[in-house]
Amino acid sequence: MPGIRRQSLISSAVIYLGFAVGLFNIYLFTKQGLFEKEQFGLYNAFIAVALMMSAFSGLAMPVYLIKFFPYYRAHRGDKNEQFSLALLVSLIGFGLVAMLGYLGKGLVIQKYGTNAPDLITHYGWLFPLGLGMTLYALLEAWAWNFQHSVLTNFLKELVWRLYVTALILGYALGWIDFTDFVHGFSLSYLLLAGILFFYLYSTQKLRFHVEFSRLTKRLRKIIIRLCLFIFFGMTILQLAMVFDSLVIASVLQGAMAQLAIYSLAQNMAAVIQAPQRGLISASIPPLSLAWKEKNLPEIQRIYQRSSINQLIFAIGLLALFALDFQEGIEIVGLQSSYQAAFPVVILLGLARLVDMGTGLNTQIIQTSTRWRFELISGVALLIVMLPSSYWLTKSYGIVGAAAAQLISISVYNLIRIVFLWKNFQLFPFSQQSLWAIGIGGLSYGATHWLTEPLSGWTALFTQSLLFLTIYLVCVYYTNISPDVKPVWHTLQKKIRGVKS
Repeated sequence: MPGIRRQSLISSAVIYLGFAVGLFNIYLFTKQGLFEKEQFGLYNAFIAVALMMSAFSGLAMPVYLIKFFPYYRAHRGDKNEQFSLALLVSLIGFGLVAMLGYLGKGLVIQKYGTNAPDLITHYGWLFPLGLGMTLYALLEAWAWNFQHSVLTNFLKELVWRLYVTALILGYALGWIDFTDFVHGFSLSYLLLAGILFFYLYSTQKLRFHVEFSRLTKRLRKIIIRLCLFIFFGMTILQLAMVFDSLVIASVLQGAMAQLAIYSLAQNMAAVIQAPQRGLISASIPPLSLAWKEKNLPEIQRIYQRSSINQLIFAIGLLALFALDFQEGIEIVGLQSSYQAAFPVVILLGLARLVDMGTGLNTQIIQTSTRWRFELISGVALLIVMLPSSYWLTKSYGIVGAAAAQLISISVYNLIRIVFLWKNFQLFPFSQQSLWAIGIGGLSYGATHWLTEPLSGWTALFTQSLLFLTIYLVCVYYTNISPDVKPVWHTLQKKIRGVKS
C-alpha cells in the first residue's frame, strides 16, 4: 500500500495542478467577451465524440496490456510482443471507425445539423482527435506496467491542458481564428502520444516484436474472450459517460449553448474525481499481481482504503463547490448565464461522490477471474442510462441529464458492490465511511450558518478557509483513514527539509 499511496499522491498532485490549469482554461472559455457559448459547447462535444471513437477503436487492448503483462514478463522477458499486437488491433479498429464515420456522415447531419451545426462544419477533424486518444490509451497502459503512472498523468492532465491554454491565448490575441483553434485542438492527443512513445522507446521500455510466441498462442482463446467482454463492457460504460452530452446536442434547442453550461458543471465535477485517476493508475499493477497470487486480504485492503480515501476527497470538494460556486461565478466575471449550472454541479458532484466512494470496483473486477461481469454490469448501466437520460433531458433540460447520471451511476455501483461481496466477500465500506459523511455534513452546515451574512471575496475566502479547517481537523483527529496521518507526517518532513 505505501507504493500505491506514494504514486497516487504524486499523481493526484499532478492531476490537481492540471485541473488548476483546466479551471483557468474554463475561465477563459466562459468569461465575457472571448468565446461564445456555442464555441465552448463545440469544444466539449469534440471531446465526447472522440472518447467514443477511442473506446470503439481500442478494442480493449489497454486492458489486455495490463491484465496479461505479468505473464508475458515472466515467460517472455524483453521479447514481449504484446504492444505490437495491441497496436495492430487498435489501428484496424480505428480504420473501421473512420470508415463508419465517413459512411454515416449523412445520418450525423440529419441528427445534429439543426441544433448543432458547428459540429457538422468541423466534422472531419474529430478523427485526428479520436486517433490520438486511441494511441495514447495504448501507450499509457504500457507505461503503467513499468510504474510510470506519474508521467502519463503529467502528460494527460497537465501538458495537454497547457497546450489548450496556448491555443486559447493564441485565439484571444488574434494569432489564430476559431477554425485554427479547432484544428490545433484535434491534433493535441497525437502530440501527447508522440512524446510518450519517444520516452518509452528511448528508455528501452518499448520494443516491437512481430512474432507470435507460444504463450500468445496458448492464451489466445482466453485473451479473445477477455477482450471481447471488456470491449463491450467498456464501450457501454464510455457511451453511458458521454450519452448525456450527445442527447443534449441532439434534442435541446440552442444545443451548443446548453452544452456549454452543462460542460462547465461537468468540468467542475471532474475536479472532484481527480484523485481517482491517480489511484487507478497506481493500483492496477498491484491488483493484477494480487489476483495472480490469490491474495484476497490485500485486494480487500486496497478496496476499502480506496473507498474511504476517495470519499474524504469527494465530500470535501463537493461541499466547497456547494458553498462557493454561485458566489464565484459572479466575482470572477463569467457570463451570468452560467449560474444555471449550479444544480447540475451538485447532481453531477453527487454522482462522482457515489462513484468514488464505492472504491476501485471496476479495476478489481477487470483484473479478476470474473471479468465477464464487466459486460453484464455495463449492460445494466445502459438499460438505466439511455431511457432516463433521453426522457429526463427532454423534460427537464440539462438538470434532467444530470439527474439521470446520478441515478444510473448509483444503480451501477450498487450492482457491482453486491457482486463483489457475494463472489469474493469484498466490501468497500466500514464504520469510517459513515463518519466521513457525517463530518462532511456537519462541517458544511456549520460553515454555511456562520458565513451566511457575508458576500463577495470575503465570503469566498472565509467560507472556504473555515470549511477546510473544520473538515480537515475532524478527519485528522477521528483517524477515519489510516493514510491521513502518514501523509501529513510525510508532508511535514518534506516542508522541514525544504526549510533546512
